[in-house]
Amino acid sequence: MLLRVLGSAAGGGSPQWNCGCPVCAAVRSRAGLARTQSSVAISADSRRWFLINASPDLRTQIEAFPSLHPHDDRTTPLEAVLVTDAELDHTLGLLLLREARALRLYATPTVRKTLSDGSGILRTLERYCPVEWRAVDPGADLALADGLSCRAFNVPTTKRDRFGAGVDHGRVVGYRLTDERSKGTLVYLPGAQSLTPALRGEIEGCACLLIDGTCWRDDELIRLGLAGKTSREMGHLPIDGPDGSLAQLPSMGAGRTIYVHMNNTNPILLEDAPERHTLEERGMEVAMDGLEIQV
Repeated sequence: MLLRVLGSAAGGGSPQWNCGCPVCAAVRSRAGLARTQSSVAISADSRRWFLINASPDLRTQIEAFPSLHPHDDRTTPLEAVLVTDAELDHTLGLLLLREARALRLYATPTVRKTLSDGSGILRTLERYCPVEWRAVDPGADLALADGLSCRAFNVPTTKRDRFGAGVDHGRVVGYRLTDERSKGTLVYLPGAQSLTPALRGEIEGCACLLIDGTCWRDDELIRLGLAGKTSREMGHLPIDGPDGSLAQLPSMGAGRTIYVHMNNTNPILLEDAPERHTLEERGMEVAMDGLEIQV
């Protein structure tokens, strides 16, 4: 199984267009790598590809990855899109796929309802191309292609949806991906408010974990005067702190742990930041656009 990180930043990317925080300023001065918004592509054979989430930067991400380029007759290696939730930074890219002859979309019923009745993204997309919806049932295995399968799992959150409170079941999911040939397992979890026992069970022993790295500190945005909510209140477990992800993850035995979905304010985006060095000393990695992982 091959995974390509198409975009490694949270909503808004890095640097964010309207932000002059110290990290964004450093990235603009080329002290750090620019990053597009969160999305990955996976394949069992490097020929048929599946996206997990479709960011607003999807066109640029596809052009940067030749394996996703179309053939002469407009056929495309892109088989389908799986989504973890209905957030705009994970679904706006669906509209960029409207020229497709048809599009297969994997989503929970809750997410599908939000995309249809809340944001309207799915209803708009259906005006341009046929959309085949495949229901994602957390806990059930889904066969994708060529020995590649996945299982979605619920990610509990108290965060209120942008389009209403909704229900917790299926509102946010992560994916555990398995390649039957290599027996490798990979967990993609770009949003997690806490590492509950159930989530720990999904993570433990996987060959590779890509996990929520939105904020370094819980009060990161408050300190910078950019928001009035903590990281947890926005649905994201911070990295630092006695009960942050960095303190908890080593006990779960993942073969490789990589932070994704970093907010533009997170100092781990800068290679020379002390926070980045702290991660690396613990054996953790920070994703960049274009990173490829073989499992």
